[in-house]
Amino acid sequence: MRNGMIPTVIGTVVTATGFALRNSNIPDSYKNGLIGFGLAQIAMGSAEMLTESIQKNNMMGRVTSVFK
Repeated sequence: MRNGMIPTVIGTVVTATGFALRNSNIPDSYKNGLIGFGLAQIAMGSAEMLTESIQKNNMMGRVTSVFK
């Protein structure tokens, strides 16, 4: 499994939970906190996946240049 996938999935679940609670009697600060925390997890997980992909591409470029 790719690095960053778990935080992205957890962030999606937390964000969806925050949106699902919009019509409840829970204070807005809690709902907004859940949504914000979930979005932060999605951003961090996505950044980790992107960084891993860039590093992998750089490594593959170095390896293929050795064999040319």
